[in-house]
Amino acid sequence: MKNSGIGGQAVIEGVMMKNKSKYAVSVRIPDQSIVCEVKEYHSIIEKHKWLGLPFIRGGVNLVESMIVGTRTLSYSANFFEDEEPKKEDEKGFMSGWVMAVTMLFSFALALFLFMFLPQFLSELICKAFGLPIGGKAGAVIEGFFKIFIFVMYIVLITLMDDIKRTFMYHGAEHKSINCIEHGMPLTVENVRKSSRFHKRCGTSFIIFVLLIAIIVHMFIPKITGFGKLVNFLLRFGIRILLLPVIAGISYEFLRIAGRNDNAVINFLSKPGFLMQKLTTREPSDDMIEVAINSVEKVYDWRKFLKENFSVEVEYPEGWENPEPEGDSCIGLCPTK
Repeated sequence: MKNSGIGGQAVIEGVMMKNKSKYAVSVRIPDQSIVCEVKEYHSIIEKHKWLGLPFIRGGVNLVESMIVGTRTLSYSANFFEDEEPKKEDEKGFMSGWVMAVTMLFSFALALFLFMFLPQFLSELICKAFGLPIGGKAGAVIEGFFKIFIFVMYIVLITLMDDIKRTFMYHGAEHKSINCIEHGMPLTVENVRKSSRFHKRCGTSFIIFVLLIAIIVHMFIPKITGFGKLVNFLLRFGIRILLLPVIAGISYEFLRIAGRNDNAVINFLSKPGFLMQKLTTREPSDDMIEVAINSVEKVYDWRKFLKENFSVEVEYPEGWENPEPEGDSCIGLCPTK
């Protein structure tokens, strides 16, 4: 297996693939044809190199992947709206406004579900059993609740038909990248027999964040003497401040996992693979075609196969060579 450096994300009835600053969003619209938008997104790391340092770049990539991911989801959703098309200026204003509100709401909901609620429940249990609040046992209990809430959240949303289809497109995205990285030409047949699990998936990143948070939170000093509510809020605030640190550590491990295939890395990647059983599904051939379409727009996989596997595949007539090098995103997708 060779790391291609390409990443992506499932969207509504489609797949986004990203390579360096270029990304393509392919969508299967209601008339069953495929439409594709190719755009560029330049990372702030290009201007401020220090943001690309280890343990700092993880948080930056996470935020930027959320921005690109929200944009691509908004693009794909436009093909399935029932309302009349908006004017270009109105559409641009509304999409930007909706994007901002959506990101703020999603962030607030994530803070409540995966930080505030687990901390509150763990401290209740610690009080009930006479355990020290903010101790190592509390960190483990809090981590258990975070993982439990995350798993239950995924299980519940998979009951929705639209989410099931999105997870099928997620599978198509993984299988397409696995196909390339295992030295096979990018065809529907080869993609179909490739694995839908990938070590660099964003689902794995979330699991790493939850597990690493348990270890980091064990070293938070105990806070007392300010009143129960103030103590609780101070502990909560420290957890928020530690998020970039935890994200940075998780991102570095994800990079290592993507570049290595030894027994230790494979063992540590198993929790992520278990979660991917929920967040990916086997795609249909028409979904695979959509994923392949996005790859073709941003990545020269034929050159990659020739250089890394000595496999030569002819270019189609009139094919335009995209930039094949660069980093990828960190959404619910494989990343570099």
